Amino acid sequence: MKIQANVSGSRSIDVTEQHLRTIETYSLLDNLVDSNGIIDENVLDKLKFNVRSILESGTESNKELLDLCLDVIYNNHMKVFGLENLFKLYQEWKGKKAAEMDNDTATETV
Repeated sequence: MKIQANVSGSRSIDVTEQHLRTIETYSLLDNLVDSNGIIDENVLDKLKFNVRSILESGTESNKELLDLCLDVIYNNHMKVFGLENLFKLYQEWKGKKAAEMDNDTATETV
């Protein structure tokens, strides 16, 4: 999957299924945006600080989190526009995942 990183569409960032699972595992996008719903540079900085804190406090190897950082969060092209699109992609992915789980549950009960 690709997210558009700038308005003109000349830059993009590849996001894998594993990246999305890592975001979910660490709840990286949960409660990141203030009640105003605006994604700005402060939100991007907050995400970077949160990830850095997780990495610094972890005693275990976080290969998936490091990959997410290198490939997506700390990507040279990641700006506010890219983060907005990452939020959208993550929400779509979670919605599809929930729908699949609902379908699997419905199939099992039949």
